[in-house]
Amino acid sequence: MKKEMKDVLHPNGELDILYYYSQVSGKLKSFLKGKEIASKIWLPNGFFFIKRGSKIEPLHIEELSIVEEKLLKLRAENNLADVKSKISKQQAKIWDYFVPRKLIDFFYATNNEGVGRKIDRVFFDIDRGSNISEEHARIVAQGLVEAIKKDKEFSKIVKYRISIIWTGSSFHVYLLFSKLVEKKFYERYIRYSKDSPLESFTGRWALETRKKTGLNVQGGHEKVLNQLNIDPSQTPSGKLARVPFSLHMKDAKTVDGIAIPLNEKQLNDKNLVKKLKSYTPEKVLSELDSWGKNL
Repeated sequence: MKKEMKDVLHPNGELDILYYYSQVSGKLKSFLKGKEIASKIWLPNGFFFIKRGSKIEPLHIEELSIVEEKLLKLRAENNLADVKSKISKQQAKIWDYFVPRKLIDFFYATNNEGVGRKIDRVFFDIDRGSNISEEHARIVAQGLVEAIKKDKEFSKIVKYRISIIWTGSSFHVYLLFSKLVEKKFYERYIRYSKDSPLESFTGRWALETRKKTGLNVQGGHEKVLNQLNIDPSQTPSGKLARVPFSLHMKDAKTVDGIAIPLNEKQLNDKNLVKKLKSYTPEKVLSELDSWGKNL
């Protein structure tokens, strides 16, 4: 479905993020192949709930290709219960994950749903805390990428490629493996322990990044004032990660960013954060082919 519009989040006058997500889904098929996707649905009272494949019937990125204008029009004027007999079971499942008239963040099961499964990727969240700027997060992401690439010991253990995502608020740095590895790979090489920080590559890379940037960079996810964390804890199976091109919400009424995949060269741009924060859903779709090449 291709359809140009001035306000892609209101395709038929009502708020409905499904049109936008269906449009970006084509660029995500390789990155999310075989992964169960999830949605974080915001409620007016500031709370939210998550739909995911560990709780209800799994949904995969390929299924969003069946979203059509007819379905969007039905969603603008009806509740699911009233029109369930007029749509397919697959369309009803999509509706259940991405309900109309709500803002919704887009996630996926990083290494699939379930506990203890093999992994095909590691990702590090540059967790900057509320008092640390996005620009400092960019500098740390840049330093982390350099530290990983310089580490010859790690490159002998596993073959990988690096992928970088602006989350709408900070950065994720991915290591995408050429083949599946056992869960124990994460536990042995990546999982961070505050008691023995330099026993993991995460701790070593955090130390190298701290030395290079002069910023207070640590491994792990414990939030400390004036500190940036390199946090791999959402890597294991059963954990969730933000999907590239996902909307990023400040609250139930406000989109305050959009996740955008980057290449290493772009990460070196000192004006990058300012540029990325200017993106609207309409601008993302107009440049989708260009950004999609980074996945």
